[in-house]
Amino acid sequence: MPNNQAYAVLAAARLFALLAVAGPALWFRETDAVLVLLTIGVLWLYQGITATRRELELTLSPSVEAGAVGVLCALGMHYSSSTLAALVVPPLYAMLSAGTRQMYRVAAIQAVAVVSIGLMWWQTIGSDLGVSIFTWSMAGIGLSLIAGVTFAGDRAEADALRPYRDAQHLIRQLIDLSGNLSSGLDVTALGGELLSTVADHHPCRALYAFVPRGDGLTPVASTGEDDPETAGVCERLAAEAWARDEPMLERPAFAFLAGDHAVVAGVSSADETTLAELDLTRLDDDLASSSVRLDTALLFAHFRDAATADERQRLAREMHDGVAQDIASLGYIIDAAAGRATDPQQEKLLQMLRDQVTGVVAEVRRSVMNLRTSIGENESLGAAISAIARHLSEASGIPIRVRLDEQPARLRPEVEAELFRIAQEAMNNAVKHARANSIDVICQVYPPQARITVTDDGIGLQKGREDSHGLKIMRERAKLIGADLSVRDNASRGLTVSVALRSPVYSDR
Repeated sequence: MPNNQAYAVLAAARLFALLAVAGPALWFRETDAVLVLLTIGVLWLYQGITATRRELELTLSPSVEAGAVGVLCALGMHYSSSTLAALVVPPLYAMLSAGTRQMYRVAAIQAVAVVSIGLMWWQTIGSDLGVSIFTWSMAGIGLSLIAGVTFAGDRAEADALRPYRDAQHLIRQLIDLSGNLSSGLDVTALGGELLSTVADHHPCRALYAFVPRGDGLTPVASTGEDDPETAGVCERLAAEAWARDEPMLERPAFAFLAGDHAVVAGVSSADETTLAELDLTRLDDDLASSSVRLDTALLFAHFRDAATADERQRLAREMHDGVAQDIASLGYIIDAAAGRATDPQQEKLLQMLRDQVTGVVAEVRRSVMNLRTSIGENESLGAAISAIARHLSEASGIPIRVRLDEQPARLRPEVEAELFRIAQEAMNNAVKHARANSIDVICQVYPPQARITVTDDGIGLQKGREDSHGLKIMRERAKLIGADLSVRDNASRGLTVSVALRSPVYSDR
């Protein structure tokens, strides 16, 4: 939208256009032309008032205003050709609010409106009126191009902040609406609600809810028996139903789409099940509310993950370009002071200080690496854990062995992110505090289940420091995704941290 200065220019253009139309109409007492003028004045007054209340989003778009002005000019041009002076304003409005391309589109819309409505209403358009239409249309385009050059810098600055203002508006709306979300925005819980609705319609030995992720599907909830073979059949049918956008049947298994972002697959208790017996039409109606809730939760999870990733990258850049560089500069100053030490005691103290600064720089760089490392759309959880383990091992000199046991199916993005951060924190703690000689990591992923174990041969569990929050944060992360976290001393020496993601099973109602 235009800034305040551009709004002032637009208001002035509308005022002068009204004066240009009003002068001849009043002088020659053209009553019908005055009525058209008043209508245009009311339209522009509405536009000006609503523009001051931008959060209400009531202002008509440039295209709508252009169409309305074109129609009014067509109705009034036979009474007074000066009415066509109003054609100058809509292209200017379009240029200031949306740019050159929209300005040309608006100029074309109002030209078509004037000519087509004029021919339909008056049956003919004389050569004088045709010249006037062309003249005022060109004047509007010329004035708009001049204004576009004049306000180019201001519009670029406004556009840079517009995404943030839009985000503010939408986030405030989300906060206001969150109090009305009776079922919350937990994807797993809402997936279970979806399956419970299906189970009410048809008895099933097993049911699974899947949501798309990348090129595949990710399970979010299940009910009934948890058999790997059954899960494999349901996953395959769910993928086929999603790809073909139609229900699939492979007795007694079936799969169908539930809403825009979910697939339900299951195995019926009756081998003779047919898709007709499932009564999908009626089931779709009953699943409508559950599907909307699940879709909303998925969109929120995607927004949260994107915002978190951006913030982590921003913090990483600030730490790398700011804090890390400043601390490294202190190291150079200490080196210079150590070269002019007056006695061995002073030289020893400066060397101790230099070692501490080196350790702080290493810690900051490790934190930057932790912030920047994340799970991509194509990188699995195990691959991300292997990458961070490799970096930690190279930085600390402590061997970190990683064993992976993963299925191709993926967990939900937010679940993978929390499991990754728990494993990362456990490895960091082992490197920094355990005095370990080696660290072993086991990553097992069988969606919707997973287990990650980090074992070291260090000094074991010690009394927590007052400034240490690592274990508390790991427990909070595990709680967020419904996982169990255990921390225990090993029988010989060292510590084992294990996080296990339970399969989200919901009993039939």
